[in-house]
Amino acid sequence: MDKSIIQLVDELPNDNITIKVLKALDYVAPGEWTNVVGFDNSIREITGETDAKVIQRIRDRAVSLYQDPQNGYQTAIKLYQTIDKADTAMATAALANKVGEKIGFLSFLSNITPKADVTQTIDLVLKIAVEIIAFSKLNGIPSPNPQAFAASLAENYKNASLMRMVALVCLDGLLPLGPDFLSKIHSIISGADASSAVAQNPVFLAVNSALPGNNPSEKFGFITQAFNSVQGWMNNLVARTGVTPQSLSSHLGSFIQIADDNLDFVAAFLDQTTNYYEHTGIQTVARAVILRSHSLVKAELPQDAPQSLQATSSSSAAAKSDTSQYAVSKTVEVWDGEEEDWYQATIEKVENDQFFVHYLGYGSSYNEWVGEDEIRIREHGASDNNGFAVNQKVKVWDEDNEDWYSASIQKIQGQQYYVHYLDYDSSYDEWVDLEEIR
Repeated sequence: MDKSIIQLVDELPNDNITIKVLKALDYVAPGEWTNVVGFDNSIREITGETDAKVIQRIRDRAVSLYQDPQNGYQTAIKLYQTIDKADTAMATAALANKVGEKIGFLSFLSNITPKADVTQTIDLVLKIAVEIIAFSKLNGIPSPNPQAFAASLAENYKNASLMRMVALVCLDGLLPLGPDFLSKIHSIISGADASSAVAQNPVFLAVNSALPGNNPSEKFGFITQAFNSVQGWMNNLVARTGVTPQSLSSHLGSFIQIADDNLDFVAAFLDQTTNYYEHTGIQTVARAVILRSHSLVKAELPQDAPQSLQATSSSSAAAKSDTSQYAVSKTVEVWDGEEEDWYQATIEKVENDQFFVHYLGYGSSYNEWVGEDEIRIREHGASDNNGFAVNQKVKVWDEDNEDWYSASIQKIQGQQYYVHYLDYDSSYDEWVDLEEIR
């Protein structure tokens, strides 16, 4: 089961090396990107809405829109995830190449790994191609259109979308290839062996099915067209901001510790350790889904009587716990993903949909903030012999994704439980065995 847009946004990290790197690039695009995480927080930030009922309606509509394959949201997310995962593998090869160049007795690595400049060039042009495809999916354009993308990039790209393209220029262009990175890329993709090199590249193989064209030659033609369409924008960005490999290294060093001053070595390391395409890609898709959901919900509101708005709830909302029941001093159960079990705790503070809990029987050093998805109130009196009850919130194991998903029990028959997954529509409802739930 694929994760919902709510789960994807809720799981975005607050701080890691990717976040630090993106913050370091703020001087290139000042104020364009802030790391807003949590789906409800994103709704508030993007729409300005504060009414809990309106936010819930936007949330429910977003779940429905995201799950509809005709909207292209899931496809865009998968593209961002795929390019980053494949990029990490290629970065390992590029890093090995640089290690081989730096250390004499490891020079054999340079002979068995792809040349870093070629690898980096292919990585960059493929990311541009993926960006154009995702852009077209998000904007309902039937076929990937480099010209339409280039126009939007120059006029409309903002926030996470703009930061992603800035990071592409800085981390995948300037740092590894130097200030003349555009001419290097043009030279490499114009070479006689370029099409063959791209066709054998693991990143290309990972996204091959999404690229337009009936054969590798046609796909390479699209990749070249994609790069040419944004070459002018990238050149203007560098000229306008004055960004250089040295200034990038200096700003990055203010946020993360860099033990090597060899810039292409640093670039390979960052490629291997960051996932800025996936992180900002999820934020871009979330913004698109939230804005569309907000527009649809606002269009419906004038037709609703106030009392009907108060009564409105989707099956997903009905299954979720009302946050008002999670009050200070209330005893709850908190999910521990590592132990894969629930632990009793009391709520000590509440801020929006976040809860500061103290675990019963443990010292205060274990106190922590948790989200609503990780807590529940359990009524033991109505439970079956296994401790489960209808309408109880549980975690269900998904073997395909190797992850636990929040759900509520709808029916019980012996050792089997019919569950509804929170933040998913009823088409995902299913029977699960006792060993699959907690």
